[in-house]
Amino acid sequence: MPRGDGTGPSGQGHGQGHGRGRGRGMDSDGTCFCPKCGHTQAHARGTPCAQVACPKCGAMMTRQQ
Repeated sequence: MPRGDGTGPSGQGHGQGHGRGRGRGMDSDGTCFCPKCGHTQAHARGTPCAQVACPKCGAMMTRQQ
């Protein structure tokens, strides 16, 4: 902290977004959508849709807002 005021070097002060999560992927809204058969289901928080197999056809699902 060169100036002793807590700002540090230029461009590295507080409020730069550190520790703010990973953006939209962390919420529980939205649905998972199967691009193969069109089946939709509620998105389960903590499990990416891309890791969920469609219960109807077995294809990997995608996220739909």
